[in-house]
Amino acid sequence: MSEANPYKRVLVKLSGEVLAGSASAGLDPETVKKVASEVVLAAESGVQIALVIGGGNIFRGGLGESLGMDRVTGDHMGMLATVINSLALADSISSAGRNAVVMTSFAMETVAEYYTVRKASAHLADNSIVIVAGGTGNPYFTTDTAATLRAVELKCDLMMKATKVDGVYDKDPAKYSDAKKIDKISYIDVIQNNLRVMDLTAISLCMENMLPIRVFNLFRDNCINDALNGHAGGTDIL
Repeated sequence: MSEANPYKRVLVKLSGEVLAGSASAGLDPETVKKVASEVVLAAESGVQIALVIGGGNIFRGGLGESLGMDRVTGDHMGMLATVINSLALADSISSAGRNAVVMTSFAMETVAEYYTVRKASAHLADNSIVIVAGGTGNPYFTTDTAATLRAVELKCDLMMKATKVDGVYDKDPAKYSDAKKIDKISYIDVIQNNLRVMDLTAISLCMENMLPIRVFNLFRDNCINDALNGHAGGTDIL
């Protein structure tokens, strides 16, 4: 833990779409390497890092519904997509010289370890990067909610939400040129203004457990370290 960085353990939430790079779907190798290098760089500062990654670049549960699938089946397919992303990122992190452990919320013994709080905490204390895949292991819950649940269970000091923009805006900056960035906002204001940073269940769980959220741009150099030290120009939700 660096002198400026006040956090011992954090959880970083990534969307699956981030790993697709400029493509609309799939995995972009250079983007995966870039994300892995940022995670490793931050871990070298001494902070313990857990990760949760979405699966939207491969499959979304909502897509299953549009194809006439049962919602539970579609959500299970989405959970499996998060495992693929997690394995890809873990391999890239290992290639960058840091031990990474993939843990799943449902049993897949030949692919990854089964997640328990005790085992995950032990890996983190051993300075391994822990990637928890499979969402909560249950349908009807998003990976935002899964990330918040794991952050609370693992007693993380901060939830870090990595995005493609510099923080939270009062409206979609991709659609509105007059969108204004918000530097700091309360949980309740996020909920009341329906800002869609994370789903409402995740925001509520953070609020109930007083877990601060820091939203930052993943595509800046040294992004995670800068976000940890408050220099990323992102948004704090408190």
